[in-house]
Amino acid sequence: MFPLGIEPYLVGGVIIGLGVSLIYVLTGLHATQSSFFTTTLSWFSKRVHFQEERNVKERDWRLMLALGCITGALIYTLTLSPTGFWVTGVDLWRLALGGLLVGFGTRLSNGCTSGHGISGLASLSTTSLYAVLTFMGAGIITAHLLELVGVV
Repeated sequence: MFPLGIEPYLVGGVIIGLGVSLIYVLTGLHATQSSFFTTTLSWFSKRVHFQEERNVKERDWRLMLALGCITGALIYTLTLSPTGFWVTGVDLWRLALGGLLVGFGTRLSNGCTSGHGISGLASLSTTSLYAVLTFMGAGIITAHLLELVGVV
């Protein structure tokens, strides 16, 4: 279940929790990623939704947050990762399809797993609690169904 032992996952969870908490305490902002796409599209699309004040106002810091996540993962990979750069045996088409479905679910639930699961639950949001229960339940059921039909 934990191919590298439990320590890297615990350390990662603590770092994520501290980072999200620090951003919230210092700025009052929820450090979530799902709004990154909406705020990024505000640079390119003139549609009313993307040009709402909140989306335009938040796009700079959300871009920096996303770039920080990518840069942090790259630094870890280049310096500390015991397994190298590409560590999955999952076919690229499955990763792409999964990403598309996750993106759809993110828009459908008005937030992503990190937004609801970390920031939302930490702020005692009942909406986030229902979202987390829903996506965790759906994920568990889907994983078991895929295993049952032999898609591993």
